[in-house]
Amino acid sequence: MGCCCDQNDDEDIKTHLLSSSSSSSSFVSSADDLSTVISPMNSHFGALYCTDTLRIILSKLAVTDLARACCVCRVWNAVACANELIVDAFKFPWKLREVVGRPINQSFWRDNGISKFAVSHRIARGDTVQSLAVKYSVHVMDIKRLNNMMSDHGIYSRERLLIPISNPDILIDGTCYIELDTHAKREVAVIYLEGEPNRKHVSLLTRATSDQGKRRIIDSLRRCMRVDDETAQYYLSISNGDPRAALSQYSADLKWEKQIGLD
Repeated sequence: MGCCCDQNDDEDIKTHLLSSSSSSSSFVSSADDLSTVISPMNSHFGALYCTDTLRIILSKLAVTDLARACCVCRVWNAVACANELIVDAFKFPWKLREVVGRPINQSFWRDNGISKFAVSHRIARGDTVQSLAVKYSVHVMDIKRLNNMMSDHGIYSRERLLIPISNPDILIDGTCYIELDTHAKREVAVIYLEGEPNRKHVSLLTRATSDQGKRRIIDSLRRCMRVDDETAQYYLSISNGDPRAALSQYSADLKWEKQIGLD
């Protein structure tokens, strides 16, 4: 893929940098100090606005720095928020092979610490929290905290437990699945040591995740519009699921009602 900047831009950029550096003595303190910090905040350096160049630069950043880059300007935001770039940055420190699924909340990508990951363990007869803690070399309280368990007896009402990861090496060349766990009540990057997850479980989880996401949007629209659920659902449906378009349409309808004196 070629760069979006023209080839002639290189000369213009050099000319600009030379003229700006010579006109401002604050950038050059001595003959031995000719370095200048170049950023969109203090320079018109055109290469920093070339999407292809930005993609190369931002691909070297960690997820936390990538999140900050989204706030620089619109051009940087468009590049830094690209899903492929974010996923690659999320995988890189742990040498993951693949990340399956997308989170409901985009803030999930802002941190890829080891606490974001967990191993899925299907409950079998004879399993206890203590035995699982020994098997996976983790603390009992860490398992309880991750799964929101008040007591050891909570294990018997579940099909699986999420186990915190104590050895990051199990992530190498692995595949994680982004899931919203109903018991953990948060999104987790889940590793299945036995292979792929149960397809029926993933299907039900995806449906529950999408339903919960839609419910959040409707609740938000209902509060903003100060209407009932049915009205919020109507405006969301005629706007093809776009909350902003739904609010705009609702505002337009209110304005029309005021003009003709219906309120």
